Amino acid sequence: MLAIVLWDAFETIILPRRVSGRLRLTKFFYRSTWRPWRTFALLLTRRRDTFLGFFGPLSLLLLLTMWAAGIVFAFGMLQWAAGSALAGADRNPGFGTDVYLSGTTFFTLGLGDVAPRSSLARALTVVEAGTGFAFLAVVIGYFPVIYQAFSRREVMISLLDARAGSPPTAGELLWRYRWDREGEALAGLLEEWERWSADLLESHLSYPALAYFRSQHYNQSWLGALTTMLDTSALVITGMEGWCARRAELTFAMARHAVVDLAQVFHTPPCEPPARLSDEQFARLQRRLAEAGLRLRDGPDSAPRLEELRAMYEPYVAALARYLAVALPPWVREVERPDNWQTSAWEGPRQIRGRDQAAENEEHF
Repeated sequence: MLAIVLWDAFETIILPRRVSGRLRLTKFFYRSTWRPWRTFALLLTRRRDTFLGFFGPLSLLLLLTMWAAGIVFAFGMLQWAAGSALAGADRNPGFGTDVYLSGTTFFTLGLGDVAPRSSLARALTVVEAGTGFAFLAVVIGYFPVIYQAFSRREVMISLLDARAGSPPTAGELLWRYRWDREGEALAGLLEEWERWSADLLESHLSYPALAYFRSQHYNQSWLGALTTMLDTSALVITGMEGWCARRAELTFAMARHAVVDLAQVFHTPPCEPPARLSDEQFARLQRRLAEAGLRLRDGPDSAPRLEELRAMYEPYVAALARYLAVALPPWVREVERPDNWQTSAWEGPRQIRGRDQAAENEEHF
């Protein structure tokens, strides 16, 4: 038990993790706690997203508690196996006394009311005290790394709000970059998101608990942002004339790599994706781009190529979305609504509508 807990903590916190691996304690912990949590959240009609957002931070605390309890009970069993050689205890100390000594030693309380008598018991106490110090030191360094990775992820998601709407959509992103006739700004954006996708893959492979951390706004998520960039890249590759198709191919490759590997980490096999781009939605997308002076390339290979690219990632993002209980973004916004940065809790609908109309009339975004 001690070896299992220590190795699991070492793999989770320190050792760079591989995409696939054998069943481990942390993986079992998240499988057994997330599904009931998600099931209960789906029964809620209000505050559902808030309730789901509690799981990520709370799971870290529960995971550390599980490791600490496992170590304490393991050393308690070792003391019991060594004969419960304890001074200051009752005449017939039981297993509870061994666990009590283990707990006071692990958390370095130093109460002294129960002390080891034999050489083996003293050795076990010294080893456990050292283990407790090392465990606490590693935990202290674990939380800042987690929250730094979360902060890096959320910065790019927040920047996408003004570029692609709330929730972000591929059609809105291309429409708002209508002023970029040469495609240089869009190419720079795609390059940034290629690096973001690589950082997302690395951080969420090393610390899978990050996937359960929700974004600050209910209509934003890391999976939604990643799906939006995949949609955008697929559109640029197959449909846009004179745009940065090569840069879009690189971004698509990295983003698709992240989606597939994370689906493997969370054991979410690809499933039948929802109808995200029906014929009616595609026609609306074409009209939206036409308003910005953008014209999709007409050709016999464009539509089949887009379907081929969508089939490479949509089944995986659909499975992840179902597992994480997040909504996938549409290809084109369903209704006109202000972005998150345009709203506040003190403004009425009239001010919001007026500002949204003013934003629509801007020549450059």
